[in-house]
Amino acid sequence: MSLITSEYRELNARLHADNPAYGTSGHKWAEMIDQLAKAMKTTDVLDYGCGKQTLKEKLPYVVGYDPCIAGLDDTPAPADLVVCSDVLEHIEPGCLNDVLEDLVRVTGSALFAVVATRPAQKVLADGRNAHLIVEEPKWWMRRFFDRFDVQSFQNFGGEFVVIANAIPS
Repeated sequence: MSLITSEYRELNARLHADNPAYGTSGHKWAEMIDQLAKAMKTTDVLDYGCGKQTLKEKLPYVVGYDPCIAGLDDTPAPADLVVCSDVLEHIEPGCLNDVLEDLVRVTGSALFAVVATRPAQKVLADGRNAHLIVEEPKWWMRRFFDRFDVQSFQNFGGEFVVIANAIPS
């Protein structure tokens, strides 16, 4: 299983270090995530690809994982609710299936994912757009339906939110 190549990890770590605004969108979804966690009666929440942990700033019970940030890069344990916000479009295309399978592994009950469908405003040091996968929601949803029981889909124009349940194995 390959979640990220070492070269891409270094590019992302560099962008995190050089750009204070990179990896800071998690907090935008805090209210929705808190409501979902309360409805599920859980505080067992994993922020998968947490960046600078702005979601944790709003919801202290959240545990962060990010393979590009030292101290947050240990393999995460499963959680009742997994949040994956503004992450999947950054994944290397050759690693996407492995990352989606890892999301299946860590999702105990529900997944809250936000996926951008437009190019990023940020650029990697090698000149590539930070969103390596720019695809329509239909393309993404096929990948979710293959792995999760999708409960909700909301298109916000340029990004969408999907809430899905883990499929029992």
